[in-house]
Amino acid sequence: VFNQSGPTEFVFRVFTTVPEFQVLLFLLFLLFYLMILCGNTAIIWVVCTHSVLRTPMYFFLSNLSFVEICYTTVVVPLMLSNIFGAQKPIPLAGCGAQMFFFLTFGGANCFLLAIMAYDRYVAICHPLHYTLIMTCNLCVQMLGGTVGLALFLSLQLTALIFTLPFCSHRQEINHFLCDVPPVLRLACAAIRVHQAVLYVVSILVLTVPFLLICVSYVFITCAIRSTEGCRWAFSTCSSHLTMVLLQYGCCALAYLRPQSSSSADEDHQFALVYTFITPLLNPLIYTLRNKDVKGALEKSRNCGSRSYCPIR
Repeated sequence: VFNQSGPTEFVFRVFTTVPEFQVLLFLLFLLFYLMILCGNTAIIWVVCTHSVLRTPMYFFLSNLSFVEICYTTVVVPLMLSNIFGAQKPIPLAGCGAQMFFFLTFGGANCFLLAIMAYDRYVAICHPLHYTLIMTCNLCVQMLGGTVGLALFLSLQLTALIFTLPFCSHRQEINHFLCDVPPVLRLACAAIRVHQAVLYVVSILVLTVPFLLICVSYVFITCAIRSTEGCRWAFSTCSSHLTMVLLQYGCCALAYLRPQSSSSADEDHQFALVYTFITPLLNPLIYTLRNKDVKGALEKSRNCGSRSYCPIR
């Protein structure tokens, strides 16, 4: 029965009602969030202040770090504010805004990983033409296309979902953010068309970029003939592959599974991975496994202030 006596608002299901566990979760999530902010900010800073890192690869890496910061900031502060005390309602417009920005930054993240794979393909398979192909204009155009496409897809999906009616004035979302699958479950109408659109968008954002990444690495593998070359190539690509498998794997399990076979607990687990783990691992993987970034960090105290041009 459709019974709505006022503006629709949502509340998030609490993680736990035990005060000791609430404090522990709050401190743990806050620590992760601060580490994400510090680590990704450090990558942006080191890329902007060291001329040796002013290349397309690090230009995209710094933008990936910026997206990771925005991505987690859309979710974590609100989640932290809801750990303690009574459930705090979020209005319909607030939930829609969180979903829109979450999908936008998440989509941009996936597209950027695909662009970074293409960059590695050009660098390894066409090293002599790398600077001619990966020009400053092309990099900026690819970044702009990434942001534009992510904005367009997330706006269409969010607008479509929030045209649905909801069955009561206050709805409890069985999640810690306004994500698409848990909000769809609260709709008081047929959602078959909306689920179909969700699958189409998920294929465009997840499957297509992942296939492009796979094709890039197939070409990279075919282009490598010597053992030494193989070692060098995969040392530059292994960190990227780690991020790809974590990001696309968890997102695919959350968005591309049939809704009938998914559970709220599993959705929570997958969302925690791509909300906390991958943004946290991003700076660790790209610094600990990258000698250029490590060298730049070690020399950071000796670097003076220089004018910034993202790509040489």
